[in-house]
Amino acid sequence: MAALAVTLPASGSQVPARLAIAYSGGLDSSVLLHAAVRYAVAHGVKLVALHIHHGISPNADQWQAHCAEACARLDIEFHTQRIALSNSDKSGVEEAARISRYAALGALCRQHQVPLLLTAHHLDDQAETVLLQLLRGSGAAGLSGMDSWNTAPTLLGDATLLMVRPLLKVSRAAMEEYAAAQQLAYVEDESNHDPRYARNALRQQVMPVLAQYFPGFQERFSRSAGHMQTTQKLLVGLAAQDMALCADGACLDMGRLRQLNPERIDNLLRYWFGLHHLRMPSSAWLSEMRQQLLEAKADAQLCVTHPDCHIRRHRNRVFLTPRDDVDRSEIEPQDFRWNGETAIAFPEFGGVMYFEPAEQGLAADWLRGQALQIQYRAGGEKLKLAFNRPTKALKYHYQAFDVPPWEREQLPLVRSGKQIVFASGIGFDCHVLATEPGPHIGLRWESDILPLSQYI
Repeated sequence: MAALAVTLPASGSQVPARLAIAYSGGLDSSVLLHAAVRYAVAHGVKLVALHIHHGISPNADQWQAHCAEACARLDIEFHTQRIALSNSDKSGVEEAARISRYAALGALCRQHQVPLLLTAHHLDDQAETVLLQLLRGSGAAGLSGMDSWNTAPTLLGDATLLMVRPLLKVSRAAMEEYAAAQQLAYVEDESNHDPRYARNALRQQVMPVLAQYFPGFQERFSRSAGHMQTTQKLLVGLAAQDMALCADGACLDMGRLRQLNPERIDNLLRYWFGLHHLRMPSSAWLSEMRQQLLEAKADAQLCVTHPDCHIRRHRNRVFLTPRDDVDRSEIEPQDFRWNGETAIAFPEFGGVMYFEPAEQGLAADWLRGQALQIQYRAGGEKLKLAFNRPTKALKYHYQAFDVPPWEREQLPLVRSGKQIVFASGIGFDCHVLATEPGPHIGLRWESDILPLSQYI
């Protein structure tokens, strides 16, 4: 605990005045709590113990009561939260519990204004993590194991909250000795003995054999994880340089991407996904996607589906766009009138139409008198942007304004009778624009699904 400040990032090397501890009541967190109390008393730090009640075990209420009593004896602020597991059918109970637990811990830290969360992960946990990742065929990122500290915004819901593991170099055997010497009482989670969970199977059946034939293997696994962390940092640094070379706004430039070899392209794509907190794809999936990006015909409307997004190519650029599975052919036109509102929401069309003062636009009095209709394209619509320019199909205008094909499907039209008044992403038909002085109104469509020209 005295070395805690050394593990923190340089920008925050001072231990904050309030520390939170993820306290389950088990051996690991009980040892951490006891050690942290001694440190807090000596350094004037306020401790907050956070307990998550999963509701899975029939003993969960007893564990919560044990933790509350232990904190009361130690005069430590104690907070608990019950959670209900979601998506356990898809991810499994163990993963669902982990995700829900960290989300609740993050929420409690924000609620009680604690900037740093201590967890009781130790040396054996690190060895198990590295071995699990190896068995899954992970690369450098997975084999890096756990860091001594990190932020986890997708798990904790807060990019500023630090999660610190001060016991990462301490073995489970040493913690058991410490608990015995200090006569610490702690609870036993019966699920830790269930071999159906991969980590338990390793802990009970594999690790003892490794310890028999390779004493001290945990330290060597930890050392290898350190080497992988260094490797991963180098890969991230290289990807950042390649991103600076290939980025075109929020997109990637295909011409520049082609200058890289396949390994660097894959490394860059993983980095790009990581920037947007997308799940990392398998190597095979990534290789297939790279091949499609590089080899599809120039005019192909390429769309590769990822669980969290779509990867698309348009005019020599690569886009990340949100998943959009709406069937717009089933959305009927909707009648409306403008009565001076600054905005009208159209939930079925996934956005809001804004009505704003403009130098060039529709006459306000004329607009108030129109029976308007919002609808999606049916095909064959045309628009004349100016009297000195020819009438063109909407497809032509979308191409001229560089609106990608997938975005065109999300952009509604506003009609007055048979006359197109406004086409989102393009503008007004010149026949409806005001020619007289007076208050003029401009229209602007903002999509809830995908703001124009903004991507993940």
